[in-house]
Amino acid sequence: MRAEILTVGEAMATVRCAGPLRLGGASRISIAGAESNVAIALARLGHAARWAGAVGDDEPGELVRRTLRAEGVLTDAVIRRADAPTGLLLRDVAPGGRARVHYYRRRSAGSTLTWDDVRPAADHGFGGLHLTGITAALGPAPLQAVTTAAEKAGDSGAWVSLDVNHRSLLWTRDAAARALRPLLPNVTVLIASDDELAIVADGDGERDRVDALLDAGVQEVVIKRGAAGASYHDARTSLDVPAVAVPVVDVVGAGDAFTAGYLSGRLDGLDAHDRLERATLLGAACVACDGDWEGLPTRDELPALRMRAEETLR
Repeated sequence: MRAEILTVGEAMATVRCAGPLRLGGASRISIAGAESNVAIALARLGHAARWAGAVGDDEPGELVRRTLRAEGVLTDAVIRRADAPTGLLLRDVAPGGRARVHYYRRRSAGSTLTWDDVRPAADHGFGGLHLTGITAALGPAPLQAVTTAAEKAGDSGAWVSLDVNHRSLLWTRDAAARALRPLLPNVTVLIASDDELAIVADGDGERDRVDALLDAGVQEVVIKRGAAGASYHDARTSLDVPAVAVPVVDVVGAGDAFTAGYLSGRLDGLDAHDRLERATLLGAACVACDGDWEGLPTRDELPALRMRAEETLR
């Protein structure tokens, strides 16, 4: 089956602790991963989304595959490794209440992803390809897989979105720049927070960096600003959309939800303003609930996201 969008990357089992990990206590198990989060969000909105990645031939890997299948994501090309485990993310609450994450991904299946692993999913065909800087940061093989996927997409006429998604625990800003800037000629949509723009473009300020990205071949530059909303730029248009005010429960996964909302709007043929509006709606839905993706809406639930917080569905 041809996918509307193919996402390529890492997915991990995740354990969420109610308090500091060292104290034990209540926890729950789920899955997490930037590209798999986007795939789930798109599938809930009715899009044909396929996730390409590698997991261990183990119980956490089965959890990843089963969860994605249950959410409607196409997983027919997922690779299972007998010689590498599924990555693990432990999330707890540090003293003072701040969320804290601990990654266990060294020598994991996801960190060994290659283009040969991705090829079967790509061979099914896709209209758009979504990539992030996280997978590119996992090592030489994943970076090559991301790079080749972008090149193949460009050769086939598919559009490509890249979320910079910089993680300082994985690599420096300089290393990210060296890896991601060569991708730009094949990138259609570049998504970044305002402080990430300098990783992928030079310039004295935001406008200079946006212009540099457009000159490099990027067609749409989308800037995530969190509670301040979002901005859009192309060769002819620049616009801003405010964020949706909601009670904040958990900010993890909000950027992936935002990205999925934007890409969904693009797949639906919405104009730039409406794409940004859908992006901010999904971001708000994510932060209003616990979990990376659990609070994301189905297409039927999208209109309810525009209701005021004090209104009740009846």
